[in-house]
Amino acid sequence: MTEHPTSHEGRQPLAARSQERTRPRAQAAGVPAGQPSLPQPATPPHSVQAQAQDIAGTARREGDRLRFVGAATRRIARGIDLDEIVLGLCRATVPTFSDAILVYLRDPLPVGDERPVSPFVLRLRRSDRLRSTTDDTEGGAGAVMSVLDPGTDLTPAAELCEVRSGGALSEVLRGVRPVFGDSAAARAALPELLGDGRSVPSGHRAILAPLRGRRRVIGAAVFLRRPDRPAFEPNDLLVAAQLATHTALGIDKAVLYGREAYIADELQRTMLPDSLPQPTGVRLASRYLPAAETARVGGDWYDAIPLPGSRVALVVGDVMGHSMTSAAIMGQLRTTAQTLAGLDLPPQEVLHHLDEQAQRLGTDRMATCLYAVYDPVSHRITIANAGHPPPILLHLGGRAEVLRVPPGAPIGVGGVDFEAVELDAPAGATLLLYTDGLVESRLRDVWTGIEQLRERLAATAQLTGPDHSPPLEALCDDVLDMLGPGDRDDDIALLAARFDGIAPSDVAYWFLDPEDAAPGRARRLARRALERWGLEDLSDSVELLVSEVVTNAVRYAERPVMLRLLRTEVLRCEVGDDSPQLPRQRRARDTDEGGRGLFLVNRLARRWGATRLSTGKVVWFELPARG
Repeated sequence: MTEHPTSHEGRQPLAARSQERTRPRAQAAGVPAGQPSLPQPATPPHSVQAQAQDIAGTARREGDRLRFVGAATRRIARGIDLDEIVLGLCRATVPTFSDAILVYLRDPLPVGDERPVSPFVLRLRRSDRLRSTTDDTEGGAGAVMSVLDPGTDLTPAAELCEVRSGGALSEVLRGVRPVFGDSAAARAALPELLGDGRSVPSGHRAILAPLRGRRRVIGAAVFLRRPDRPAFEPNDLLVAAQLATHTALGIDKAVLYGREAYIADELQRTMLPDSLPQPTGVRLASRYLPAAETARVGGDWYDAIPLPGSRVALVVGDVMGHSMTSAAIMGQLRTTAQTLAGLDLPPQEVLHHLDEQAQRLGTDRMATCLYAVYDPVSHRITIANAGHPPPILLHLGGRAEVLRVPPGAPIGVGGVDFEAVELDAPAGATLLLYTDGLVESRLRDVWTGIEQLRERLAATAQLTGPDHSPPLEALCDDVLDMLGPGDRDDDIALLAARFDGIAPSDVAYWFLDPEDAAPGRARRLARRALERWGLEDLSDSVELLVSEVVTNAVRYAERPVMLRLLRTEVLRCEVGDDSPQLPRQRRARDTDEGGRGLFLVNRLARRWGATRLSTGKVVWFELPARG
């Protein structure tokens, strides 16, 4: 077999390939054979260095932009209220990003899902600029300064701008994205925003950035640069967009935050008593301070509730937590306490029912409460406590003592018995009820604060001397002055009661059998008491009214009827019986023989009323004490 040399299609012989490997590069590049190859021009070393410097400079500028955006957004985010956020934007951008800034916001700003009012009005909220220490010549910074200071240094631009529907400014705001001041859209929109006769410098020296919140455009920001400074670059539009977005979202949060804080604060304040009553034998003063941070609304409350027999219930409580829920629960518990006080239940029973009410509101509804009942006739006070700081009693001589009251469990725990103690309440003494915000803070524990409060009360009493009690209102103010800068982490409720009491010589009381002769006996007893007090000129009115009220009590009573007269700044008469049915005033017909008793009481008495008790009721009336 004859062997033929194998050949591969498309492949050159080895000799040819070796010749090609040794062929000069110039010829391989298309230089004709036999002609000398020309040397290729090499890149100059200085051009490579310039390119590297340009790349490094660009990277450095982009890094600076990123760092600036990070620092600016952090500064904007630090703001809590609207003014702080807008100020943060101005301080972050001037002079680092721009030489001047104008911030416009909707007037009024819509809140949440609230529908904006018409027309769409923008109000200049704040302006800021780089102050110049030298006079600028025309064509320099004066062009921008004329926009910021047209005529005066205090009016940078038009304060109000009504955005016309379909106008140039409306279209820019609807587009959301920032635009350069020399763009066609901005050239038409900026004079509408700034006001007639005002313009911005030519070139990329202004940026108009819409401020869009979560649901709608809420304003606009104008960034300006002086002509002697590099113009804005396209990447600066991204920076302006970032600043505008963070500012708008922060403003949205601040408006919602402020509205919720306002509602919660108003809710709490409306649930506190507008004014304190003026019960017989005791003077009252109160204070309420919200927490230092406005939105941290708490559930502190106080109350003073007049009770039958010239007694008064003193209440102070604190719902745990800081929210609108806490304020709402406080209102429910306060209303419940008022209702229970109207039933004249013992203090421990009041706390027991409050505990049940808190459990019905939810498993995590906890509160502390102190409920005290002061009797000016017996000069005694009965106190029950549900996990609240103990009250402090300031005696007339200046001695202040923390009352030993069983602490009890907070309201809402459930299944806990509350214990009441009865203590002396001497005339001239002052009882101070307070919430833990007064004595507890990050800087001190509650018992340290209670001891400091006791010492403060004693020191204040020493200034007025051993024979005089300090003025009640001034005492409350002095107590609040002990608060330091770190002591306003919680809201504070304070209730002070000055015990004057009623002297035994000014009290007369009897028990009358429920029989037909009771009204006549009541008239005679009342007349003797008035003669002893020198109030004979009231005898006719008092005898008539006592006769009518006692007659009504005897009609329904099965047990002896109580008659009591109290002489203070007024003459008070109380008639109690064991019937729970409250009397009602009605207009008697001409043919009726009765039914006019309460009508006479209503016409002759200064005040009158009826209160249901757990053992019956008390009907009372008052007349001016003259004599």
